[in-house]
Amino acid sequence: MANVGFIGLGIMGAPMALNLQKGGHKLFVNSHSATPADLVAGGAVVCANGAEVAKQADIIILMVPDTPHVESVLFGENGVAQGISKGKIVVDMSSICPIQTKEFAKKINALGCEYLDAPVSGGEVGAKAATLTIMIGGSEAAFNTVKPLFELMGKNITLVGGNGDGQTTKVANQIIVALNIQAVAEAMLFASKAGADPAKVRQALMGGFASSRILEVHGERMIKRTFNPGFRIELHQKDLNLALQGAKAMHISLPNTSTAQELMNACAGNGMSGLDHSALCRAIEIMANHEIAKA
Repeated sequence: MANVGFIGLGIMGAPMALNLQKGGHKLFVNSHSATPADLVAGGAVVCANGAEVAKQADIIILMVPDTPHVESVLFGENGVAQGISKGKIVVDMSSICPIQTKEFAKKINALGCEYLDAPVSGGEVGAKAATLTIMIGGSEAAFNTVKPLFELMGKNITLVGGNGDGQTTKVANQIIVALNIQAVAEAMLFASKAGADPAKVRQALMGGFASSRILEVHGERMIKRTFNPGFRIELHQKDLNLALQGAKAMHISLPNTSTAQELMNACAGNGMSGLDHSALCRAIEIMANHEIAKA
């Protein structure tokens, strides 16, 4: 069993770390949030900072919110780079900028270590159930070493290409998810405003070509008004911003992605940035002065 470092024990990180621990691995952890009691009870060692984690662990996993957080954890004061030694592997499972990911990888490689960018999809439900989709960029050798850990956290595990390609795949994923949430929200609003029962409309659509995981999970959230966060709007805003920044740099247009981002901006402007991203429907409801369903 490996000595595994895990930095970032939030909504996603905590259950992912717990699944690694259940798989028999020794954990060395650090997080801005409190370390969950079950991890400590299972033998996780709480470290003061990233450098201490890197000294103790052979594979160091990061699961933090955004690009600046990854940079700080890796290269800030008492960061991972200050404690790491040759031959270790850094695995960033956060969702961050692909371009900066390549720069982070170069710096870690210069220290004689491997770097994998391995963002995930599946939300809190997938993290708890160990059914995450994991999209990886990096060397095949590093991937093969870490793959047994990935298999404790996810089901659909793909080495996409070199460093940065994992993050590029995640951005593409977030475009598809956002646009599907928008489509489901518009369809449910249309049906509800027309006088149909949105729950029965959703049930009917689940048996047809419009069926999707978004319609299944987030369509139900929209109807039941359960917007407690599995994946917060503010985090999806961040991911769509990465998509739009990348599009600008590549001189391409992503018009529907821009619309989805504006709807999320409207939600944030109305105090809903901490809600689940399925609450994107609220922006459309506000414009229509009509809710899909009542709580």
